[in-house]
Amino acid sequence: MKLIKFKRREKFRYKRKVVIKDLILNILVGIHSFEKKKKQRVKFNIEILTNPYVSPNRKDLSSILNYEEVVMKIEQLTDSYHHELLEDLAENIFNMIFKNKLVKKINLKLEKLDILKKTKSVGIEVSKTKI
Repeated sequence: MKLIKFKRREKFRYKRKVVIKDLILNILVGIHSFEKKKKQRVKFNIEILTNPYVSPNRKDLSSILNYEEVVMKIEQLTDSYHHELLEDLAENIFNMIFKNKLVKKINLKLEKLDILKKTKSVGIEVSKTKI
């Protein structure tokens, strides 16, 4: 009788995600004249899926996505000019985050918190994937 040894190969499927939850900024956004004059609170929830096969390396920070830098760039983007639509703002955020080569997919939720009195919030939710 012949014994056959099987090589055990462990394989994994990774997902690596950076999460920015409930970032609230006072920004100029909207098409109505009163929205062009007064800033309003907008809540940002962002999930950024990065390349799971690039191993994080504390000596090489380009191997990770820096969430602090993402928040700072969103603040700069929203301070730079008035966005007519949340959809325009979302596209500008996508363009900015996708400049990082590690980013594979972004889920973005933007909510105006004070625009309709009968609601807690109104807004949009958009996903974009690099193919």
